[in-house]
Amino acid sequence: MSTVQDTSSVTSLFGAAAAKKTQSSAEETQNRFLSLLVAQMKNQDPLNPLDNAQVTSQMAQLSTVQGIENMSASMDKLVASLGNNQMAQAANLIGRSVLVPGDIIGPAQENAVVGFDLEAAADSVKLTIENEAGATVRTIDLGERAAGMNLVAWDGLADDGSTVPAGNYNFKISASNAGEAVTGEPFYLGLVSSVTQDSSGVQLNLAGSGQAGYTDIRQIF
Repeated sequence: MSTVQDTSSVTSLFGAAAAKKTQSSAEETQNRFLSLLVAQMKNQDPLNPLDNAQVTSQMAQLSTVQGIENMSASMDKLVASLGNNQMAQAANLIGRSVLVPGDIIGPAQENAVVGFDLEAAADSVKLTIENEAGATVRTIDLGERAAGMNLVAWDGLADDGSTVPAGNYNFKISASNAGEAVTGEPFYLGLVSSVTQDSSGVQLNLAGSGQAGYTDIRQIF
């Protein structure tokens, strides 16, 4: 009596299908497995029948692949749903100001508030504002500051008391405690003009200051 491949061929078929999920769905893998199993049962050697334990093991592996396939599909739907929810929430921020990572500051009232996140309390903190050429226009001694997020406003004046011209400015934070440097991450205030969604997630388009991720928001004003 003719025979077909032994059950090791089922493992081979199963493994190939699992390794190439992009080329074969779980349903296709199941159909191939069942077709091969039926063929084996029809053509098995009566003196050397199929091993029930091996068949059961193969079916258990097939079930695992199906479970992973279903879980992956569910996760894709969940991610898409979360993205849509974030997009809707982000749309509500249009016209509002958000505090996001960055060192931009401007003499206009909207841009004059900045923040910095100190990793530890500091007994000496200084805010240095520079123009586009990198020249210092204002240095503000902020004294002691607590750990965490701190906000500070700039009145748009230079060190000599004159009003600085419109333009792009940046700021730096230098902080220390008992002579030891303290790290401070800078944040700036941006006005949300629109929102978009790309491969990186929901992005906020800030008027005149580029983009920021929705998840980067620290405060909303």
